Order: sequence, then structure tokens, then C-alpha cells
Amino acid sequence: MRRILVTGASGQIGSELVPALRESYGAENVIAGRHSRPLTDETTEGGPSAEVDVTDRASLAQVVKSMDIDSIYHLGSVLSAAAERERDRSHAVNVTGLINVLEVAAQHSLERVILPSSIGAFGPDTPRDNTPNDTIQRPTSLYGIAKVFGELMGNYYSESLGLDVRGVRLPGIMSWKVEPTSGTTDYAVAAFYGAVRNGRYTCYLKEGTYLPMMYMPDAVSALMQVAEADRTRLRHHADFNVNAMSFAPEELAGAIKERMPEFRMDFEIDPVRQAIADSWPNSLDDSVARQEWDWRPRYGLSEVVDDMLENLERKLLRE
Repeated sequence: MRRILVTGASGQIGSELVPALRESYGAENVIAGRHSRPLTDETTEGGPSAEVDVTDRASLAQVVKSMDIDSIYHLGSVLSAAAERERDRSHAVNVTGLINVLEVAAQHSLERVILPSSIGAFGPDTPRDNTPNDTIQRPTSLYGIAKVFGELMGNYYSESLGLDVRGVRLPGIMSWKVEPTSGTTDYAVAAFYGAVRNGRYTCYLKEGTYLPMMYMPDAVSALMQVAEADRTRLRHHADFNVNAMSFAPEELAGAIKERMPEFRMDFEIDPVRQAIADSWPNSLDDSVARQEWDWRPRYGLSEVVDDMLENLERKLLRE
């Protein structure tokens, strides 16, 4: 990869993926695609950026051509809870935008496209514990349906059109740099913000709701590792499970409380997000990723809690 475009670069993952890519490939070779949200200062000041609307194929193609792009990390999406509220926008971004990225990549003979998928691609009929890489999916959320569509289209473009498309099914992602928005697993980040700001947090998921989770450095590493994996070893394309840890809200609260004894978590259940969470796995089997490209996570819950609290306290002190 020589010139990389990151769509959705202002989001939670993009804000940390872009600096990591710039460190590896050179700041001038990684273009941060911005649209509805402003980029972070680090992203803006660290290298080039461009206005990118993935729902407009012509303008996307113009960016790819004018900036000599050869690879795309496509992160632009409407997240799970927001997708249920804004169905038309969700379809435009998560489905039409995906097709536009793949078509532009194919038409311009790009080297590679990376499509992050999600545990949202699974549904209530999926085995909940140690969910296999290859299993029944049938999600019940618009976000999940779009993710399955993305996996299938990524595999189609790889196998039928020869475009090298790769992707991982990311668990819920925890990060201190960007505040959570409307993702179902975002409670795990919001809990840290609540802990540091006022010593308490009201969780919208009920106790006992186990979900696969991952710390941002591992998520960034997974995306970059799968992008650079030896293609001759890969039997899968856009549908690799990657796992790090699983916990329920009360377990996260307990881990925070060990460091901040005054912390309290109470519960006020959001039926929409609870229903989405109940359709997702408790834990993932990521043995396929381990076998095909040597995936290994580095962070467990204890390390995450220590790092999140340390960095958030420093960040919020400056605000």
C-alpha cells in the first residue's frame, strides 16, 4: 500500500487508526476522509485530509483519482442505535456507501479495501458462546444486516472480481480519545467518562449482558495486521472474528470500583439497545484469524481499566 484513504476518519476508530497508519506508511500517504463530523486536531494537523461523501460515487471517485489512492479503509457508517432511528440515512451510508467504495475500488484497480465488520453481523439464532467464525448470522438490526451485506459483498468482489477485500468482525471498542456516540457497546466507554467526571454512571444495558469487547490499540492492530497479511494464507476475506475479552456491565463497574471505590453504576434500560445487545454473541471464537494471519490481542480488562482511567483523567483535566 502506498496511498491510503480512510473514510469515516473522524469517528472513534478512524481517529486512532489514521495516526497509526501515518506512523507506518508516512503522514503524507494517509488521507483522512472527513464528512459530517470534524476531524480531531491530531488527525487534522498530522497529515492530509479530504471531504469524502461515500454516498456520492462520483465525488468519491474524484478523490481516489486526484489523490492517487491505491487502498481504502472504509470506516464510514451509521452505528447501531442511530441506524434504527434514521433508516434512510443508514441505508444510504451503510449499504449504498459500501457499494460505492467497492465499485470505485474495482473500477480504479485499487490494491486493497479493508471493510470492518462487527459482532452486529450476528443474530439471535447464532450460537451465543464462543461464536464460530462460520455460522448462521441472521441479524435483526439494520446495522447488523448492513454488516452481513458488507461481508458478502466483500467476499464477492474478492472471489469474482479479483479485488483484494479484507475485514474483521470487531467487538465493542473501548477508547479514551473520542467520546462515545450511539453504539450499543458504547456504554463501556461512557462508564469511564462518568466515573472520572462525577463518580457514577447510569447504564442502558441490564446486568448480565455479556458482550465481546476490545481495546482500541488491539482494534487498530487487527485492521492493520489483516491488511498486511500474506494473501496466500487467507481462506477467508471480509469475515474474520477477532476477540479480546467479554464482560457484563456489573463486571466493568467492579473493575472500575477497585481503582475508584466511590464509583457507582445504576441501571435504566434502553429497550432498543438492550434488544440489539441480546441478539449479539457473549464471546467469539477467533481461531480462524489466529490460524490464517497470526492474530493475538494484547489487552485484557485489567489493563484496559488502568489505561482508560489514567488517560481520561489527564484528558478531562485539560478540558
